[in-house]
Amino acid sequence: MRIPDLHTERLLLRRWRPDDAPFAFDLYSQWEVQRFLGRAPRVMSDPAEAETLVRRLRRREDAHRAYRVVVLADGGEAVGTVMLQPLPASGPAEPLRPSGDTEIGWHFHPARWGRGYATEAAGALLRAALDGGLARVLAVTYPENVASQRVCERIGMRSLGLSDAYYNSTMELFERTA
Repeated sequence: MRIPDLHTERLLLRRWRPDDAPFAFDLYSQWEVQRFLGRAPRVMSDPAEAETLVRRLRRREDAHRAYRVVVLADGGEAVGTVMLQPLPASGPAEPLRPSGDTEIGWHFHPARWGRGYATEAAGALLRAALDGGLARVLAVTYPENVASQRVCERIGMRSLGLSDAYYNSTMELFERTA
């Protein structure tokens, strides 16, 4: 399944381009964004990191992964990102092995929080994934990331409670089936 670029009422979810690196740097240099990403979160401190990230996301795009920049349909300003990718299982070895499950995720610039963009963009990507043939999509959040848990609920995902099955961390697990 390949996810095309997606349009919503207010947003365009498009593939990353090399000229998105300044936005990636701005987004991922925000502690408010990074604090829930990974077991040892840190902010980006070098624009070259953002260029490398954009190249990696563009290379990794395939039938099992979709990485999208979320831009305002009116004006084209980048406001966030959404992604669909294999969810790594917890385990003793790094890098973690694939679990066979697919996760959806999102990261939005703090200056754009509270406007419904995450719900709108994640909902569009989730619909495209399920309509494209995925039987199930999961989301994981740290227990204290209440804002992302609310997005999960608003896009129709069901809470499965706490789980330590992914990322070697105890996470809130959400599910949506076709």
